Amino acid sequence: MQIYMVGGAVRDALLGLPVKDRDWVAVGATPQQLVDLGYLPVGKDFPVFLHPVTKDEVALARQERKTAPGYHGFAFHAAPDVTLEQDLFRRDLTINSIAVQALNTQDTCQYEHVFTANTPISLHREQLIDPYGGLSDLEDKILRHVSPAFAEDPVRILRLARFAARFSDFSVAPETMALMRQMVQNGEVDALVSERVWQEIATGLMYTKPSRMFEVLRECGALKRLLPELDRLWGVPQRAEYHPEIDTGVHAMMVLDMSAKLEANLAIRYACLCHDFGKGTTPADVLPRHIGHEDRSVKLLREVSTRLRVPTDCKELAEVVAREHGNIHRSGDFSAAAIVRLLERCDAFRKPARFAEVLLACECDARGRLGFEDAAYPQRQRLLQSLQAAQTVTADLVMKSAINNIAVQPINTPARNENASKNEVLEAKAPSGKQIGELIHAARVQAVAAFIT
Repeated sequence: MQIYMVGGAVRDALLGLPVKDRDWVAVGATPQQLVDLGYLPVGKDFPVFLHPVTKDEVALARQERKTAPGYHGFAFHAAPDVTLEQDLFRRDLTINSIAVQALNTQDTCQYEHVFTANTPISLHREQLIDPYGGLSDLEDKILRHVSPAFAEDPVRILRLARFAARFSDFSVAPETMALMRQMVQNGEVDALVSERVWQEIATGLMYTKPSRMFEVLRECGALKRLLPELDRLWGVPQRAEYHPEIDTGVHAMMVLDMSAKLEANLAIRYACLCHDFGKGTTPADVLPRHIGHEDRSVKLLREVSTRLRVPTDCKELAEVVAREHGNIHRSGDFSAAAIVRLLERCDAFRKPARFAEVLLACECDARGRLGFEDAAYPQRQRLLQSLQAAQTVTADLVMKSAINNIAVQPINTPARNENASKNEVLEAKAPSGKQIGELIHAARVQAVAAFIT
């Protein structure tokens, strides 16, 4: 039995990046041999084990055979006669098909890993097993498929696009792009399940250049099948005085990359991605204006969120941003009453942390324009401070004030209530819940007015 480190750990080590997950392949072994050495079996579809000490995953070398459409339609062959080269041949990209042998693997599970957990990895060319030119493609910064078997798994299109977002200076090999286009034309992408699509998109959104993921998906035609709401934005013009970049799709990608630059979380990045979906459905006769695109954006992103089973926090934040981003941009000219109404529509008093995320998404929108990348966005700070001022108003304070006002008023009770107590009269005159809400709103307006004047 020989054990090799493979895949992303080797790739990232060669790129000088931190290595998080270490994957291993056992060649010339049987499942029983690994169990006898103390490995814990965890694989369902094919033999995968956890190392008894490091808990790293170790898989038996295997081959794959396509049996049905989609990414579930595979049969696996894992046996001692499967070679390392055969195992590497089934992998998606050449940069992920490089291996390095571990030491002392013959007789014990306590083998010396060439790389131990939580330590830097340093590799030399002579250590590498690279039958498919992965090192050369790493050096040339090329994403290239290993074999025609790439076409058997549509998830690989999403994975490659995700890698493009992570390694944004890498290009896609022309023959790989041609293969992905053929896969889309053959309908392979249509077999993807929503959870896996969202998983890959969510991961790619968190890289430093998320726009690259969508550019690659668009170039191969997959974006039109997976996210037509986004794909149709390209070629739709906007008013140049507000959007010097003009193209709505270009703007969407600039906003998304600004969210990465500002280190926004996943929910904010998703909101940035979806905020202008409605511009893709603007009637041609009113372009480049986009009247009412906010409401159309909300409707479309709800459909996308349902289709991809997007987490609730991402969906709800995106809806607020899509609906209110125009008002937030214009809020510098708002009166105190208009500001409080905006805060209430955004549910800022119940969810102040989410409101801060809404404002960051709006800043990404404002700065995601050609020539505005370094522009100030005072609306964000002004609205945060307005919220703080309004938060000084509490229901308890408003209620006490209302009761005190009642108490100082003359108590003129009807003759039949001459014996009513003062408390009973106060209770009878106490404001209703609706009135309390109106009083709170008015007090908040006063507090915000004091701040902005």
